Amino acid sequence: MFRRTFWFTAGAAAGVWATTKVNRKLKQLTPESLAAQAANKAIETGHRLKDFALDVRSGMVQREAELGEALGLDAPAGRELPGARRTAALGPTPHTTTTTTTYSYDETPTSPHNRNEDH
Repeated sequence: MFRRTFWFTAGAAAGVWATTKVNRKLKQLTPESLAAQAANKAIETGHRLKDFALDVRSGMVQREAELGEALGLDAPAGRELPGARRTAALGPTPHTTTTTTTYSYDETPTSPHNRNEDH
């Protein structure tokens, strides 16, 4: 009798454990959870890339200082390189002219209808 009770309890415990594991895994595989995981990984990758870029930049500055010192090309005190210029992503630049080009979707110039509207 004790043996049957032991195995029944062990089976019930294994069933509860397996059900809990399966439910956790199913919650991890929902679209919302997968999207959150992907977003977290993208943010983490962005932070790593930023750290890498900062490390490269500090290494560049250090190496330039070493080379300048070795070659005797020390910059005068108080003179720094200008900062990077940023241009607008959209809109015309002040020194360029804009031209307007008109495109036609007709295959033949005599066609009265746009072929894209036929279907």
